[in-house]
Amino acid sequence: MVEFSYQNQDLVNPVLFAFHAKGGSGSNDEILEEVISSLELSNEQVDLVHKGNKTKLAYRIDWARTYLKNLGLLENSSRGVWALTGKGQKTNSVTELEIAEMLRSMAAKKDVRSQLENYVEDTVAKIEVPDEIEELVWEQEIIDVMKAMPPEAFERLCQRFLRELGFVNVEVTGRGSDGGIDGVGSIKLGGVLSFTVVFQSKRYSGAVGAPVIRDFRGAMIGRADKGLLFTTGSFTRDAVRESQRDGAPPIDLIDGNEFAEHLKNLRLGVDVEMKEHVHVNTEWFEQI
Repeated sequence: MVEFSYQNQDLVNPVLFAFHAKGGSGSNDEILEEVISSLELSNEQVDLVHKGNKTKLAYRIDWARTYLKNLGLLENSSRGVWALTGKGQKTNSVTELEIAEMLRSMAAKKDVRSQLENYVEDTVAKIEVPDEIEELVWEQEIIDVMKAMPPEAFERLCQRFLRELGFVNVEVTGRGSDGGIDGVGSIKLGGVLSFTVVFQSKRYSGAVGAPVIRDFRGAMIGRADKGLLFTTGSFTRDAVRESQRDGAPPIDLIDGNEFAEHLKNLRLGVDVEMKEHVHVNTEWFEQI
């Protein structure tokens, strides 16, 4: 059985190295790929699932990135894009002691999340939840709802999603005689270039592998310019490589977490409430 031995703190320096290798900034996916390469992780290690559709590697990189942010080495200027701070650009590595001290400092904050625990030198330190980890809760709820939908309803959801993005003539082709294609639509870029796109929707609990990508590509050849594959699950690394293989028609992939994020942004079946956060400025009162 394949094991994933890297803990959150073990990935702090590999993540820091990855940002330096990428010129000081990078998206989550770019940093993930850089860490995979530097640690020479196997596909089996990379595809190990932690919870829902989140892999153990991605989950622990989220925590490592949060540790680096609390150390003042990273900042996130926009969603999904992180960059080294001035201090981070001058820092090549972080010691275990620095990580331990940072965790103790986090544990001392009044707004610490008491339900989470992280062991540091045999003591329990309660730490704040990174945004990426907190997202797992509502994203998984959306994924569970989608997995419980009848197949034809999930296809209609994909159809509605594409229409909201500006696709036209989006049709569900009907099951059984579609050759692996569940729907088709078209989009015009800049009011000039038109593309025909076919899509396939799979309500998976696990990971979609490369054979599914190859079968879908075989069905779409000669019928569309691009393919789009939706799943409530995830995609293996081999599937991702196969989707963009040189010399073959490209297929774009949308996994469960990404689909959930898109649905939230489009407010499709998702209501977002902004919570008020009150911060008391004790220094102001001391100056009265």
